[in-house]
Amino acid sequence: MTTDIRTRVHEIVAEQAMIDVTDVSDTSVPADLGIDSMGLVEAIFAIEEAFDIQVPFNANAPDASDFDYSSVGAIVGAVERLVAEKRV
Repeated sequence: MTTDIRTRVHEIVAEQAMIDVTDVSDTSVPADLGIDSMGLVEAIFAIEEAFDIQVPFNANAPDASDFDYSSVGAIVGAVERLVAEKRV
C-alpha cells in the first residue's frame, strides 16, 4: 500500500500544480511546484477523499497544524500514518 499511497499523493500534487507527475518527487516542495495556499487546501481535500481519511489541517493556521506539508515526501509520510491509524 505504501507505493500506492506515494503514487497517488504524487498524482494529486501534480494535478494541483498542473504539471506532469514525473516532475514530482518526495523532495519537491509544494510552493516550488506552484501550489499556493488554495491549491494546498484543494490537494488536502483530494487526499482525504482518495484515502477516506481526515487530515488534521487548519487552512486558517496552516503552520499550527500537525500535518507536515513541507515536502511531498512529508505529505506521503503523514498520509501513510493516517491510513495506518484508520486501520487500527
